Amino acid sequence: MYVSRGRQTFLSAAFVCEGKFRLLLILSHLIDRVLGFFSGFFQTFASLVHRLAGLFGLMLVILFSTGACGMYVDSSGLKEVLVLQVLVVDFSMGNRHTKLQSIQEKPMQVYYDRDADLSVLKGKKVAVLGYGSQGHAHANNLRDSGVDVVVGLRRSSNSWQKAETAGLKVAETADAAAAADIVMVLLPDELQGEAYEQEIKPGLKNGNCLAFGHGFNIHFKRVVPPAGVNVFMVAPKGPGHLVRSEYQKGRGVPCLLAIHQDPSADTKKIGLAYASAIGGARAAVIETTFKDETETDLFGEQSVLCGGLCALIQAGYDTLVDAGYPPEMAYFECVHEVKLIVDLIYEGGLTNMRYSISNTAEYGDLTRGKKIIGPEVRQAMQQVLKDIQSGKFADEWINEYKCGMPHFTELRKEAANHPLEKVGDGLRAMMPWLAKNRLVDKSKN
Repeated sequence: MYVSRGRQTFLSAAFVCEGKFRLLLILSHLIDRVLGFFSGFFQTFASLVHRLAGLFGLMLVILFSTGACGMYVDSSGLKEVLVLQVLVVDFSMGNRHTKLQSIQEKPMQVYYDRDADLSVLKGKKVAVLGYGSQGHAHANNLRDSGVDVVVGLRRSSNSWQKAETAGLKVAETADAAAAADIVMVLLPDELQGEAYEQEIKPGLKNGNCLAFGHGFNIHFKRVVPPAGVNVFMVAPKGPGHLVRSEYQKGRGVPCLLAIHQDPSADTKKIGLAYASAIGGARAAVIETTFKDETETDLFGEQSVLCGGLCALIQAGYDTLVDAGYPPEMAYFECVHEVKLIVDLIYEGGLTNMRYSISNTAEYGDLTRGKKIIGPEVRQAMQQVLKDIQSGKFADEWINEYKCGMPHFTELRKEAANHPLEKVGDGLRAMMPWLAKNRLVDKSKN
């Protein structure tokens, strides 16, 4: 797809055709260049013609490729937003293949420590509800940044002693929420709806800030705050244990910032200051929406980072063991070395990783990878995304929780008993240095 932005982000042409229809793409490009030249002299006239050229290109696709195209340009953001939907027709190799593609172009707002004003948090009390992976990181980082913070927990929580041992003030959830100016909800997603109604909502006052580390409950309307309450999200793009360890090293984990309600007209400043106080603005704070954060986060977890990766690791391990190879060899190849590869990707992307591996490994990567992650997997990913977007997954998960999580408990037990876990325990015991400076220390966080 070719998308052109002229001086005023006007549509030139947008379509893709394989084989003999590539001529249309070239024609569109030439039209755009010519009109872009004249737009400096006849900006008003050229802009109109520019749009007509785009329509002309779309008509050519319809006439010559038996396709259909649609265009939408936001009237309030011609300079900033370009959205196109094109029905692509692929005639290569004699196959007629269609699919709907969508491209949205808009500027990404990125902020750093220099853009944040921590003074807006002075005189404000922050209640961090929950002391799990994210909760312990937020609370400790805020405290170390000079913010007045209290951890909200139920008295029966095992985390109460952990938070006190870390030198943090701890109070019952309802008391902490009622006394705070900013309430950061970092309880498990499935618990937030009930906790909000019973322990958070009664103490909220107009002008308070209700904050979240993930958009799940706001986006799927499990939590609906009063109109007079400011609502924002600061979502670190990494596990809480990494948020804490990076902060202690003088670094930070990038965060997403979103504003849902802003009756006080200062919610963005407060959210940005909060992100800076937990270390996120040392790396980058990217502005987004609750919808985009929720849907992309769930998709990433389910399809790649957790669900997809764990299933791929187990399938690879099982394949080698079933073929008669030693379980220890299978573990090293399909589990242990994942970190080594991911570190290279984390450092510089896929190209950086491929630069480091052997030519043989790279050739195998480029020629065999697509056989493993083929059309069926991509179709499954699309269905996973649809289930997220429709709210089907959210309903399923909350219903599972309300039923006592029997299926979830069984799946968790089954996964924990996979043979590779036992093999891994034995191999890690041979490398005692791995236990030093662990990110996850269950006695503390």
